[in-house]
Amino acid sequence: MAGARGKSLQSRQVGSLLIFLCVSVGGATTIRYSVAEEMESGSFVANVAKDLGLEVGKLAARGARLVSEGNKMHFRLHRKTGDLFVKEKLDRESLCGKADPCVLHFEIILVEPLQSFRAEVRVFDINDNAPVFLNKEPLLKIPESTPLGSRFPLQSAQDLDVGLNGLQNYTLSANGYFHLHTRFRSHGPKYAELVLNKPLDREEQPEVNLTITAVDGGSPPKSGTAHIRVVVLDVNDHVPQFSRPVYPAQVSENSPNGSLVATVTAMDLDEGTNKAITYSLAQNPEAILKTFQIDSQTGEVRLRGTLDFEDIETYDIDIQATDGGGLSAHSKVLVEVVDVNDNPPEVMVSSVSSPLPEDSPPQTVVALFTIRDRDIRVGGKVTCFLREDLPFVIKPTFGNSYSLVTDRSLDREEVSGYNITLVAMDTGPPSLSAETMIEVLISDVNDNPPIFREDSYILTVQENNSPAVFIGQVHAEDLDLGENAQITYSLLPPKNGDLSVFAYISINSDNGKLYALRTMDYEAIQDFQFVVKATDGGFLSLNSQATVRVVVLDDNDNRPMILYPLQNGTLPCNDLVPRSAEAGYLVTKVVAVDGDSGQNSWLSYHLLKATDLGLFCVQRQNGEIRTLRQISERDPMMQKLIILVQDHGQPALSTTVSLNILLVDGFSEPYLQFQDPTKHSRKVNPSTKYLVISLAILSFLFLLSVTVIFIIHVYQKIKYREKFTIQEHFYDDCNFSNNLVQGQGNGSLSQPCPYEMCSATGTGNSEFRFLKRFMPNFPFPHATGEIKMEAGSSLPLNSDRNKSRRSEGHDQVSDDYM
Repeated sequence: MAGARGKSLQSRQVGSLLIFLCVSVGGATTIRYSVAEEMESGSFVANVAKDLGLEVGKLAARGARLVSEGNKMHFRLHRKTGDLFVKEKLDRESLCGKADPCVLHFEIILVEPLQSFRAEVRVFDINDNAPVFLNKEPLLKIPESTPLGSRFPLQSAQDLDVGLNGLQNYTLSANGYFHLHTRFRSHGPKYAELVLNKPLDREEQPEVNLTITAVDGGSPPKSGTAHIRVVVLDVNDHVPQFSRPVYPAQVSENSPNGSLVATVTAMDLDEGTNKAITYSLAQNPEAILKTFQIDSQTGEVRLRGTLDFEDIETYDIDIQATDGGGLSAHSKVLVEVVDVNDNPPEVMVSSVSSPLPEDSPPQTVVALFTIRDRDIRVGGKVTCFLREDLPFVIKPTFGNSYSLVTDRSLDREEVSGYNITLVAMDTGPPSLSAETMIEVLISDVNDNPPIFREDSYILTVQENNSPAVFIGQVHAEDLDLGENAQITYSLLPPKNGDLSVFAYISINSDNGKLYALRTMDYEAIQDFQFVVKATDGGFLSLNSQATVRVVVLDDNDNRPMILYPLQNGTLPCNDLVPRSAEAGYLVTKVVAVDGDSGQNSWLSYHLLKATDLGLFCVQRQNGEIRTLRQISERDPMMQKLIILVQDHGQPALSTTVSLNILLVDGFSEPYLQFQDPTKHSRKVNPSTKYLVISLAILSFLFLLSVTVIFIIHVYQKIKYREKFTIQEHFYDDCNFSNNLVQGQGNGSLSQPCPYEMCSATGTGNSEFRFLKRFMPNFPFPHATGEIKMEAGSSLPLNSDRNKSRRSEGHDQVSDDYM
């Protein structure tokens, strides 16, 4: 019945709180509501639409939603009705703990148009938690000699509720020895104290049982209890006694941790807890507490740290025995540390001479050091030696002092420094040793000359270079250091005294870079050489030499030069080709040379322009001009060719030559005019002098043979010839050069000179028979009516037919030259 009545009371309390909902709405203030904790999910809180002054359904139309400041929303909004409900059961203690008041904040957001209202709900506490003691059975031990009025604080009860629903008071069960006094803390719950009212007597009542109750202020109130056991302790009236006042012990310094040092014992005449003895290390320095430990029950003293005889030889340990009543007695344990050979000898270097000059003589003192052994009483004799075979030895001086001296000569370039390991070893047992390293640097002496990487250098420079252009670098290395390795480069005068090389080259004295002082011309100088000296910066300087050869690389700076046919700028050269010539007929050959070398002097020949491009071709490699097809009657008599001669340089250079080719019906004794070659002679490049002389000799022999053959044929056939027709008169103003082309049986012509064309008597096609060279003559007057022949014969020209033919031929030649 009581439980049902309490539940009904609680329901009425919740209902009254719901009726007491406080709504506060301002223009821009916060809407506030209040609810009680433990409300079930779905409980009604308030109508938000009414509080906001909105019509029913406006919240849904404007897309209202709730936004919590925390990660969890505790309420939900019905947008159609505007009602606000509890989303889940609210527990004030889990939401706010001891904080009071407990307020939950959230926002009501209207999307269209956007508008925000702040709201908060205060959660009121209800008395749903009873006070609780964490320790249900606390134990108090109180000596029977405790004076009256003594206070004994008890643990506080915990109540999760706040305000009136929280802890309010304590009550104690009836007893004859204690009463309860409640006290307050500035922060935290109330706590109670037991106050002794009557003296305790262990023999009369060894234990007192009490019940304490904590009560809150709820309606109805809730409470919690704890059972207190008070044990009356016996009074201790006997002190423990050690069996010995002092316990001596010996321990080796290399004993491991946990080794037994000594065992102490003590006795107590009391009974019970007063007889139980506990051992401890009391009133001892920190060093003893770190080194030793004692078993509180058995009294065994053991090692807990390492011993070092060299640091501490003896220990005076104070041992305390305490009985259950708190009375204690003291004794001592005297520990003597036994020395063992556990320390290797020590090498202490007092001075080191470093760096050491590499020219130091033997027996030069390098370092001084001493040796000490802390275990001198057990370590035995100490010896000292070097770990490696080095150019040093150890010599004793006095006592335990030694010196390190050089044993042989030093060379910094071979070894720039030494890490000398000094080893000191005792005789033990066991034998121990120690090592100390001494670093000795070797200082440099100028004992090495500069060395070039190569004995001779070959550098290249392109002709037509810019002045002061970098062409290469020589480099020498000096094994010395510092100023002894600072190298200066210079040019040495040639042994023959020719100082012209200094006009071509200069050197940077710091880094050995070489520069061309002037523009190089491959055609003037192809290479030259000189000597470079490298000198170090030592006090007594050392030097070395290297030969440098500079090779000038050819640049394509010379255009091809035409040797044949020569061009004097006024009259072109002419060549004759019979109209009966077949395809592949050799007309003439263009001869050219190039002052450059290598690929820059490789020439190729190209037909640039022609009267008829399909009639002639030029051989790319040798410049031979040949017919591509058989000449026809429709081909013009005058054919003008422009030949392009090009080298293979980068970029390529070229020269053009013009050439006139006359197509004739047959060769006879032409009347051609040419000029004295001495008047239009050209300068020949000296580089082709020998070629020109050779060609001239061969051409002379060839012309002499042709002349003899021509004369013989003329005298044999002149008396049989019935008709001689002069086909054309040609005027060829060619310049004879000393540069001739030798015929090799491949159809090449000799130098471009006029030839007489002869045809057999009675032949209709003017078949080519032979060539005869004739001397130059002047044009004859047409009024004379005859042509002077070289053989002394003349041809009458009083015939109208001959005049007509002659005039037609002369006009045709003149037209072709136009």
